[in-house]
Amino acid sequence: MDKVVKPEAAWRRELSDLAFRVTRQQATERAFSHDDFPKGPGRYLCVCCGAALFDQTAKFDSGTGWPSFTAPLPNAPVGEREDRGWFQRRTEVHCRRCDAHLGHVFADGPAPTGLRYCLNGVALRFDPAG
Repeated sequence: MDKVVKPEAAWRRELSDLAFRVTRQQATERAFSHDDFPKGPGRYLCVCCGAALFDQTAKFDSGTGWPSFTAPLPNAPVGEREDRGWFQRRTEVHCRRCDAHLGHVFADGPAPTGLRYCLNGVALRFDPAG
């Protein structure tokens, strides 16, 4: 997959204000602001570059108010890096194709992985064709 690199002005034109702040400036959307994702089959794509990241079958209700997944798709361009913001030590999750901030991953999820990819809904686009 080719790397997607754009100037800040291009991202600002293409994304909503909130999507820009979340994906390009590592902001976090308000909890419970994205409970409208479909329940049917499909995949979740990066809102910035369209890369397929997560499948609906890995989504679960964590009760946190953010879309949560147990694992990314096989070979998805999901990367991790240490985040020491907000006086915490967390693992940030980003799209390796375009460097979009997606959210964080925690080791308190359900089986089979025990992981909870806690993502900003505004960083994702649902594709029912999957």
